Amino acid sequence: MKKNIITLLLSAAFMAAPGFLATAQPKSDLIPTQTVLLYPEGQNVDMGLAGCAGPGSSNGITEPESTDKHGAVRNIGDKARVDLYFPKKGNGQLVVICPGGGYEYVSSYNEGIYVAEWLLSQGIAAAVVKYRMPNGHCDIPLTDVQNAIRYCRNNADLWKIKSIGIMGFSAGGHLAASASNLFTDDITRPDFSVLIYPVISMDRSITHTGSRNSLVGKDKKAEGIYSMENRVSRKTPPTFIVHCSDDKTVPVANSIIYYSELVKNNVYAEMHIYPAGGHGWGFTTGNKGRDGIGYVRHEFEESLTRWLDEVR
Repeated sequence: MKKNIITLLLSAAFMAAPGFLATAQPKSDLIPTQTVLLYPEGQNVDMGLAGCAGPGSSNGITEPESTDKHGAVRNIGDKARVDLYFPKKGNGQLVVICPGGGYEYVSSYNEGIYVAEWLLSQGIAAAVVKYRMPNGHCDIPLTDVQNAIRYCRNNADLWKIKSIGIMGFSAGGHLAASASNLFTDDITRPDFSVLIYPVISMDRSITHTGSRNSLVGKDKKAEGIYSMENRVSRKTPPTFIVHCSDDKTVPVANSIIYYSELVKNNVYAEMHIYPAGGHGWGFTTGNKGRDGIGYVRHEFEESLTRWLDEVR
């Protein structure tokens, strides 16, 4: 596809929302260009950002939000938000990022800001979603991500964005897969999908127990709805999958079963399964800590770079 190279200047339109300080994260000097509250008046009112749907039901979390030293953000409620990052020279792509955390928290460093940092190096804009936890409401995380996509679509012309994809890790991979199959219209359908060691199924035999318990609990109907291997169709966007065979947290069978369904439905798909690396390696490279896939990091990044260019 034709490349669209642009220059984005910092302006009033890209200032951080009130109440959020644009501060650098550990082992990264990157700060958001803009932080946007998805529900400026709170989740208990039927309103949201322009161009977005409302928050639906409240997740009922009233405890103060907190972030630990590893970047795990807990108790996200009224302040569900999107951290936006724009490259100086963009290629026309934007990726909505869904960090993992077992549907109990948002892993905002390893699977958030570090991902945005890498995408910016590729000329790709990034939108890290700090979504609400379900807390007994399994539709809430997807509501937030779909509203984040709506917001980005609504501003795509302003930002010179031509395609909007989604990327998710672990439980965030399940959330990204959900967005890739349970979209409500062309606006909420991602143009492409990147799933990294994703939870896919809610089936007890292969799922991540913590994610399953947090999202659907004992609700058998919800288990069927949110088992993404059952929801793939010809409309599922092009998908790139990465997993490790020795992942003890989310069995690699999740990725394999999903990839098989993509192939059955003639969805453009690519999958990489590495023999070792475990779980949760995200975009923590050697200069940021222990790199779980250091032996194939270069290969992984080259493959992802090439694939992102193919779907542009």
